[in-house]
Amino acid sequence: MVKKTGNHKLVKQINKSLVLDIIKSQNVISRAEVSQRSGLNKGTVSALVQELIDSHFICEMGPGPSSGGRPPVMLSFNQRAGYSIGIDLGVNYILGILTDLQGNIVQEQYRKLTHFTFDRVVQQLIAVIECLIDTTPDSNLGIIGIGIGVPGMVDPAGTILFAPKFNWGSVNLKEKIADRFHFPVIIENDANAGAYGEMLYGAGKNISNLIYVGVGGGIGTGVILDHELYKGTQGIGGEMGHVTIEANGKRCRCGNRGCWELYASESALLEAARQLPDFEKESELDMDRLVQAAHKGHPEILHLLNQVGQYLGVGLTTIVNTFNPEWIIIGNRFSKIRDWIQDPIQRVLEQRLLPDHRKHLTVTFSALGIYSCALGSSSLPISNFFARDKVTVE
Repeated sequence: MVKKTGNHKLVKQINKSLVLDIIKSQNVISRAEVSQRSGLNKGTVSALVQELIDSHFICEMGPGPSSGGRPPVMLSFNQRAGYSIGIDLGVNYILGILTDLQGNIVQEQYRKLTHFTFDRVVQQLIAVIECLIDTTPDSNLGIIGIGIGVPGMVDPAGTILFAPKFNWGSVNLKEKIADRFHFPVIIENDANAGAYGEMLYGAGKNISNLIYVGVGGGIGTGVILDHELYKGTQGIGGEMGHVTIEANGKRCRCGNRGCWELYASESALLEAARQLPDFEKESELDMDRLVQAAHKGHPEILHLLNQVGQYLGVGLTTIVNTFNPEWIIIGNRFSKIRDWIQDPIQRVLEQRLLPDHRKHLTVTFSALGIYSCALGSSSLPISNFFARDKVTVE
């Protein structure tokens, strides 16, 4: 985003940004309404609207309701002017989506990861991205960028500093993908991408302070403060999955002991379930199998789910005391066991939080399900694309 003071050309650019923002925020709107909302005169708005139509960013939708005179021609943002690719690189899967410029999913690809070295994962990512590119509809802008959410620490330059589930350290995924496809590429922590997705499209819409807790193979947390993604000094803030909840607990790959994700993640739940006599011989034990057992009332699985819910509540208590958010959104694959963990979570929060913290807090589950990270990843190149030429004045 450019910040300047200026001349006639700059003023025009500022006004065009303003008009486009107004039209993007509405389903349909007339030129007169744009003039009223922007404070610009009708002649200026008409000229800027025509430029945006010629650039394929907006389109005319036909006549709208009349107030007595000639019906106005309604305008709409052309969300199919271009497309973005969003990737959720999970611990054992790749979920790729192609979205339009408003975040609507047009195509998707899901593949299980079969090899976990950096070079082999890159090959599998490239295959998913190529499939999405091949199915992209014709458009004026084409693909405007690729966003990839990864389960690890990512610095501001897009280098993956540490991805413990893959045993990666200091690898440049951004360079590999950009060199192959020649599109702008953004690499982001998966929980940060999930938080961004929920803020734009999901349970966090219109919420200024929220924490997204992505529970999968580990626990990642994305922090939104005053509608902005908080990433810390080096871009690796919000690693709440590695907060200690057991002082002398299990050893974590990060080097710490007793990390939250060792007790309240999908990996922790599956590890505990494999110790049970009814499940110790199941080589392909997964969350769907545990959900099935829970629905049948399996007492030991119900006990484990209750225990995991309690551990989640313990970690959420630390988050609330640290950030005092309006909303906490629990996402990723733990959305599947919502019915069994939400009560123990709430009990722990009621027992451990101050009344004022509880009074202004909502704990809910993702509205986007498994798509939070992929949608957030897709939205990052879109945000960058529109911010690139946007001008504001201070």
